[in-house]
Formats: sequence, structure tokens, C-alpha cells
Amino acid sequence: MKQKKAQNHDIKTQEKHPKHHISVKMIYFFVLISFIVPIVFLIFRLIFMDEFPDVGRSSSDYVLMIVQCVLGAIAVNIPTVLSKHLNVRIPVLIYILFLIFLYCAIFLGEVGSFYYIVPHWDDILHLFSSMMTGFFGYMLVAILNGHKNAKVNLSPTFIAIFAFCFSVTIGAVWEIYEFSIDGLLGLNSQKFRLEDGVELIGRNALTDTMKDIIVDCLGALAATILGWASMLKRKGFVYDYYSEAPLNKKPDGTDTEEAK
Repeated sequence: MKQKKAQNHDIKTQEKHPKHHISVKMIYFFVLISFIVPIVFLIFRLIFMDEFPDVGRSSSDYVLMIVQCVLGAIAVNIPTVLSKHLNVRIPVLIYILFLIFLYCAIFLGEVGSFYYIVPHWDDILHLFSSMMTGFFGYMLVAILNGHKNAKVNLSPTFIAIFAFCFSVTIGAVWEIYEFSIDGLLGLNSQKFRLEDGVELIGRNALTDTMKDIIVDCLGALAATILGWASMLKRKGFVYDYYSEAPLNKKPDGTDTEEAK
């Protein structure tokens, strides 16, 4: 019996700290290196642009890639900080998807120019990221409302609305970030300028931003519906995570009627 409890504790500990899995560690270091190594190369290219001209690349393109790689190297460690210092349990699958997203968005998207080479690459990533933040919206409710003395019982519909609004808000904040950094550093993260340097005007200049917001709403809606169905049917990833939160525990550690 004690051995079984110890095994269960190890499983929960591994899920709380995703990097305890060897395979996940390998993915983590692979993604982290894919951000760090290009930074050195990009700085070199930026300094010696006159000696080694790159057709189709401007100094602002290199600055954008450097900024994105630095942010990626920071963002890749956020889940670990949350799990270790804020006692937040992060499912391994969500953590792996988060790493894959960062790799596809920053290394392949910016450094590898997939945003220009692969059709709808940006749309795919926005759909993927908005679904992730939608699911995280459900997790956030469980985390924030997880105090052992919490007496607020939230309906699945309310939680679903919160998850949708949370995901769309994250998408809007990201567009504000891109607009701001483009203005401050003269970059092209909102893709208002084509790869050859030609600037778009009028409605065409707004297309990328508005398309991103629309795709974000669709991804958030998809995650919201899936999470809402999981809560109603009392099975699936969202319900499992929420039902294991401290919200569904009495002060003595036993399950409440809602969690049974």
C-alpha cells in the first residue's frame, strides 16, 4: 500500500514538474539551443552586413529575429518557473505542445522565414496558440479558485466564457505588443511590409492583424467548446485537471460533493 502511494506521488511530481521526463528534457534543450545559437549568428550578420550582404534581409529583419529568439529563450522557461515557484501543476502534453509552438513560431517562422515560405503558417500558429491559451483559461480558473477555503461554485458555462475571453484577450495583447515593437524598433512583426521591403497601404496593411484576431477567436471558440463539453460530461483533460484542483477539496483533504 505504501509502495503504491509512493508511486502515485512520483507520477504527480513528474506531472507537476514536466522537465523531470527525460524525453521532455531533450525537447526543452533542443528548443532552447535553437534560440540561443541563432542569436550569435544573427548578431554577427547584423554587424557585418556591409561585408556580407544578404539579399532580401534588412537590418530590421535581423533585429526582429534577435528579439524573438531572446523572448523565446525566456518564454521556454516560464512553465518551469510556474510549476516550481507557484506550485502550478502543468500537464506534460500541454508543456510539450508549448515547446513545439515556440519552435515553430520563432525558429521556423522568423529565422527560417516560414511565415513567407509556407502558406498560412501564421494562421496555423495563431489557431494553435489560441487553443492553448483557451485551455489554459480553464486551468487558470482552477488555479485562482483553488484555495482550500474557497466557497465559490462556478458553472461550466461561466468557466467556458472566461476561458474564451481570456484567450481572445491574450491574442489582442499580442497584437498590441507587435504594433508597439514595430513602432519603437522599426520592425515588421505585423507583416505590413513584404519580404522585398515594399510597404502595404490601406486595407492590405491591416489584413495580417485582423486575420490574426479572427483566427484567435476561432481557436479560442474551439478550445472553449471542447473544454465546456469536458466539464459537462465529467471526463477528459479539462475536467480531470479542474477536478484535481484544491477547489474540489475540503480543508481536511477529502472530496467535496461536486468532485465525487
